[in-house]
Amino acid sequence: MNRKQRKIYYPIILFIGLLLMIWQIILFRNTIIDYRILIVIVGLTGIIAFLIDFKNYRKTYNEYGKVTLKFYAVFQYVFSYGFIACSIFILLNFYLAKEIKVTKLYKIISRSSLPGRKYHRTERKPTFIIYYNGFRKELVFSNDYYEKMNFYNKIDFEVQKGFLGFDIIKKKH
Repeated sequence: MNRKQRKIYYPIILFIGLLLMIWQIILFRNTIIDYRILIVIVGLTGIIAFLIDFKNYRKTYNEYGKVTLKFYAVFQYVFSYGFIACSIFILLNFYLAKEIKVTKLYKIISRSSLPGRKYHRTERKPTFIIYYNGFRKELVFSNDYYEKMNFYNKIDFEVQKGFLGFDIIKKKH
C-alpha cells in the first residue's frame, strides 16, 4: 500500500472502529462482563497494532514531530484496531449465544437515571444496579419506567449463555 492509499485507509479504519464501538456499547449494556476485560482487549490490540504498523504510519504522516506522531499513532491504533477487536469479541459472544434461556430475579441495590438523547434530554432513562453472581451490573431501561422507578425493588430477566461464556440479558422487566 502506498502513502496515498494509507492516507485514505487510516481515517476509514478509524471511522469503522468508532462506529463499531457505538454498537458495542448497546450490546455491552446487555452483557454481563467486567469492563476491564474489554479495556485489556482494546489496549493490547492497540499496542500490538502499534508495534506492527508504526513504520507505515510514520511514512504516511512524516510531517509531525516524533512525540506528536507517536501520540496520534497510539490514538489511531487504539480507537481503530482496538475498538474493532473489542467489538468482534462482544459480537461473537452476543450473536453466537447458546439457545438455552434461564429466568432470574435479582434485588435492586441502587438506582439512578441517564438523560435522554439529543432534543429529548428530559426523557430520562432509569438505571438499576444489581449484583449478578457477585458482579455489579448496571441495567438501563427505557424512559417508560422512569416515573415509577422508585417503586421497583426487583428485576426479572432472561439470561442466555454467550458464545464466549459471558451471560447475555435477553428480556428484562
